[in-house]
Amino acid sequence: QVQLVESGGGLVQAGGSLRLSCEASGRPVSLYAMAWFRQAPGKEREFVGVITRYIDNTHYADSMKGRFTISRDNAKNTVYLQMNSLKPEDTAVYFCAADPSRTTTAARMYDYWGQGTQVTVSS
Repeated sequence: QVQLVESGGGLVQAGGSLRLSCEASGRPVSLYAMAWFRQAPGKEREFVGVITRYIDNTHYADSMKGRFTISRDNAKNTVYLQMNSLKPEDTAVYFCAADPSRTTTAARMYDYWGQGTQVTVSS
């Protein structure tokens, strides 16, 4: 099975950019749909975006379109979330998740999760 570790979170000012990494071990990330979710305290876990296995099509939540980009580097076994034009409402813990057989926006459908990395956007 695959293990996932997020990194790259931190404190940024509104309008700034940040790139998160999701490093996988145990299995190649190319075999999985790789999604990003986020969760703020007291809020539901929210879909951010997903990259499909093999062909690397991407899909994003409406509020992320044009600002966030997911990419995959199979040689490094890593998936990235590039976040631009950050807003205070983007503040959350960001998680990556993997599924070997489907591409979905529903968190409950994903089999594997990282521990999350905190992103805080100040105004």
